[in-house]
Amino acid sequence: MDETGNRQIVDLVMFMGQSNMAGRGTAEQAPVVPAGTGYEFRAMTDPARLYDIMEPFGVNENNTVSGIAETIKTGSMISAFAIEYYKLTSRPIVGVSCSKGGTSINQWQPKGSFLNDAINRFNLAGSYLERSGYSVKHKFMVWCQGETDGDHGMSIAEYKTKLTAMIEAMLAAGLEHCYLIRTGNNRDQSTLYNQIKTAQTELCGEHENTTLVSTKFEEMAAAGLMIDAFHYTQKAYNITGADAGRNTARHILSLKNS
Repeated sequence: MDETGNRQIVDLVMFMGQSNMAGRGTAEQAPVVPAGTGYEFRAMTDPARLYDIMEPFGVNENNTVSGIAETIKTGSMISAFAIEYYKLTSRPIVGVSCSKGGTSINQWQPKGSFLNDAINRFNLAGSYLERSGYSVKHKFMVWCQGETDGDHGMSIAEYKTKLTAMIEAMLAAGLEHCYLIRTGNNRDQSTLYNQIKTAQTELCGEHENTTLVSTKFEEMAAAGLMIDAFHYTQKAYNITGADAGRNTARHILSLKNS
């Protein structure tokens, strides 16, 4: 409840994907999310409260049983996303971390351990918010993944089919929409991820519940904002997260029940 006794309105967001969603930046260089304007629900480590978003987001949200577990989250785009989203919507997000570096879309298929884990985290967050007096306006996911499948030469058709299956499973679990941050360029082989980028762009044009919200990562190699062939500096995460946050908010605000 807020200070007037009304249910606080929030939007529930699943942040899912591989290493560039998990974040390989520098936490101290991320923008600071003002208190009360964005929250993290820690489904794995403390599902009994909300935390103000801070970097590295989701650093300890590991599940060794499902396999969504890693020890190298160092700074992400989530803080920048949350700040820009709140500026336009005046609603805090409640973000849930569910990402792991090096993962293929093959690992995120329906009934598999990764997607089952994601759905469980989503359900835990929703249940907590309901019993704690929050009103959830929108429930959606932000997806950032694709480098591994680009490295392995996955075809456009196969990636689209498998990404669609993943999105449909999350929609069936209760999410309303998938917002997609498109894969960038491999720093050392600039065309390596072209098929994945094409698949993602095409799917966003074809699937009514999937929207492309940022292509900024593909600018970062030329700008000198990559730390290796696959990952980005914190400045790049800040730029991309802010872009995605603004565009997601604009889409949300265009809906009838915004």
